[in-house]
Parts: sequence; structure tokens; C-alpha cells
Amino acid sequence: MEKIVIIPTYNEKENISNILEAIFKLKEDFHVLVIDDSSPDGTAQIVKDLQQSYPGQLFLEERSGKQGLGTAYIHGFKWAVRNDYQFIFEMDADFSHNPKDLKRLYEACKFQGGDVAIGSRYVKGGGIVNWPRNRVFLSRGGSLYTRLITWMPVHDPTAGFVCYRKDVLETINFDQIRFVGYAFQIEMKFASWKLGFKIIEVPIIFEDRKFGVSKMNKGIVKEGILGVLNLRWQSLFKNYRRRVKNDSVLAMHSFSKDAIAESK
Repeated sequence: MEKIVIIPTYNEKENISNILEAIFKLKEDFHVLVIDDSSPDGTAQIVKDLQQSYPGQLFLEERSGKQGLGTAYIHGFKWAVRNDYQFIFEMDADFSHNPKDLKRLYEACKFQGGDVAIGSRYVKGGGIVNWPRNRVFLSRGGSLYTRLITWMPVHDPTAGFVCYRKDVLETINFDQIRFVGYAFQIEMKFASWKLGFKIIEVPIIFEDRKFGVSKMNKGIVKEGILGVLNLRWQSLFKNYRRRVKNDSVLAMHSFSKDAIAESK
């Protein structure tokens, strides 16, 4: 059990079967955990039916009500860590993230020294397909704004296609992650960076969904704008590091990095 992909869902019946089939067709030993927030369209039941086809590979966690993207991922992260997965991915269900790129994110962490690998739209080789100009402008502007405010050296801080090494998620204190919408993506990368983990951006082509309804709304935009300012301010006082066992985790992380450096 090395690799697991976490997919949060809410009303994704048009996409969920196809995205799961595409991931398992890769033959790369990816497991998948779907976190469904009581989708009224029956998404969870579709996943349950498919579990018979993918025994021991496809898992489902159902939650009551729509609780937000951030809490869905944190729920999944904790589940994946408990079950000892070493590389933990997050991606959307709607094919805006190409499943074939999962392997490239994995390789960036497994073989290129990354602790966090981000599928990035805004590095050389990356891009966006089928988005209206106003949304591209909003996304690019938001990314630049985030970099200027936080000083975080990440070109695509709102990206939702990410691979984390297990020790990153063991180290982050999830109680300190405050955002539940798309600003959650910014805060997770910010926390990883503040804790000294190595972030690699892997260029991807992001394609807008063909089926279903986008979850983007004005509240998400507002959270992103005001949240980044709040994130920068609170970073002066907030400690993202877990306090229970992570002294040893971070020590081991630092030791392994030093050992790698000395061996070069």
C-alpha cells in the first residue's frame, strides 16, 4: 500500500465512474479513496457498486451534509496516514486533472526529492484549456497576489492536483488549517513550505469540466482574497507543526535530507 488518490465528491455522478476507470486503467497500483458529502444525485451508491469491481483498491467514506473541500481532504489525509500510505494524492473528479499525470507527480516525490509535488498550470509547459478569459485572469491574478502577500515560491498556489509524502501530512497540525474552501489549497502549501518541506511544481494542462456543475462562487473568491491576507498575518503567530510526535518526525526528516546531501 504505497499510493492513494483522494477524490472529494458532491454530485459527480456524470464523472465518478469514468475517473475511477481511468485511474485504475493506468496499472500503476494506485488505490482510490472517495470522500462523498451525501451527494443527492447518488454518487456514493455508484462508488459502492464499483467497489465489487475493484476490491481492496477502491474505498468510500460518506459524510453527512456538505462540509467543505478542506474538511473532506483532511478527513482523507488522516484516513490515508492511518492506513500507512506513503504517497497521498488529491485530485478532482471532473477530469480537469488528467489521471495520466498522477505518475509524474509520484515520480517528482519518489525519485526527484520532492516532499510535495504540485500539478501546476503556471510553470513552463503548463496551461489551461476551455476556461473563459475572465476566469483565467482571476486565477492567474489570484496566484500572483498570493505569491506577493505570502512570499511563498509557488506559481500555482490554488492548484488542487497534489502529491504529498506521508511525513508531510504527519507533520502538519490540521487543527491549525482554518480554511474549508479553495483557500484550503493555499494554506496547505503554505504550511508545507513554512515547515521546510521541498515543493516541486510539475507542469500540467488543466481542462475545464465537461459534465456537472463547477463549485466556484463569489464566496470562494472572497475567501481567497481576504484569506491570503489573514494567512500572512496569522503566520507570524501560528505554528503549523504537530506537537505530539512530530519532534521525532521532523528530526528524521531533517536527518534524511542531510544524509542525502552528504551522499552527493
